[in-house]
Amino acid sequence: MHCPPALKAMTAILVLAPVLALAACQQTSATDTPTATPPSAIAAAPPTPPEPLSQAAAARKVSEKTDLYEFHYSYSVEAAGIPDLHDWLEADLARTKAALISDAKEGREDAKASGYAFNAYTASSDWNVVTDLPGWLSLSTLVGSYSGGAHPNYGYDTILWDKAANIRRSAMDLFTSKAAIKAAVLKAFCAELQRQRAKKRGGEEPGDPEDDFNKCIDPTEQTVILGSKSHKGFDRIGFLIAPYNAGPYAEGSYEVTLPVTAAVVAAAKPEYRAAFVAP
Repeated sequence: MHCPPALKAMTAILVLAPVLALAACQQTSATDTPTATPPSAIAAAPPTPPEPLSQAAAARKVSEKTDLYEFHYSYSVEAAGIPDLHDWLEADLARTKAALISDAKEGREDAKASGYAFNAYTASSDWNVVTDLPGWLSLSTLVGSYSGGAHPNYGYDTILWDKAANIRRSAMDLFTSKAAIKAAVLKAFCAELQRQRAKKRGGEEPGDPEDDFNKCIDPTEQTVILGSKSHKGFDRIGFLIAPYNAGPYAEGSYEVTLPVTAAVVAAAKPEYRAAFVAP
């Protein structure tokens, strides 16, 4: 079955929406006043990492289309400039493409044996910069796939690269527990999610509170990303919500972005609190 033009348009919107919204968080005002850092925070801050070997770094973009599959994969020059992250992304690119080709070949054989038309399988991952700080690089992607059926499927992934330790972490690794960060953001998260639901549903208030698409959801079970508007530290926390998690497929994805508050900083592990900036 071919993907309708309208659905392809939806795919493009879903891929770009979270990236555009969070990219805006990176802009720094020339008139910002530096925030004083307590001595305890300075002591807890990790050492400034060495500059990555980025002389030959270049953004990477792969786009292939055949009768069997369609494959897209990209990452930014910032990611390419960190050697170990570059190697991880290259390995992920190779794994994703190999799995796509293997699955597509199997699907084509199944279609032939069952006597129905085969439509090319697809896979896409476009790693975009959420924020690039001296000690951290935050990336996110919407992972798209199609392997037959009525429509493509989508999910999110994220990379939080700790430059000082030179390893990949998740945003949740920086907090003491899921329960702690959930308690810090739940009220604001639910209010913003309900506001967005009402907007997508033409201004209608949520109906049956027991309906799964009207209930609030657990923010820590979504893809959690960290961003920065001030570029002085993480001052935004985002929750990327894939289709079906908060509403029907037709509503697409949701993105809830909240400011980092004192409660969020308090939920962070002591060794990471200096990475956050709160009003």
